[in-house]
Amino acid sequence: MTDPSEPPNIKFLRRLVTVLTATMICGLLVVIGLLVIRFSSKAPDLPDVIVLPNGEKAAAFTQGMDWYAVVTQDNQILIFDRTSGALRQTVDIE
Repeated sequence: MTDPSEPPNIKFLRRLVTVLTATMICGLLVVIGLLVIRFSSKAPDLPDVIVLPNGEKAAAFTQGMDWYAVVTQDNQILIFDRTSGALRQTVDIE
């Protein structure tokens, strides 16, 4: 029997809210899991010493798996080889 004090669709709405809540909780757990997996992956190690040519001063640093790059205050990007430390490429920023 239905309770006369409740509207007829209230049971459906309760189930809908429960399913949507469970879906949101599962989605949140998936997002948290993906963030943990992503941030726990090992990043490449930083080089011990970076020797910049001509007394350049570094403004920014970034790295890839087999290279690293330094942006200088003179608007140049210096790309170095990770294993040898040799300068691979110089890119002028206009």
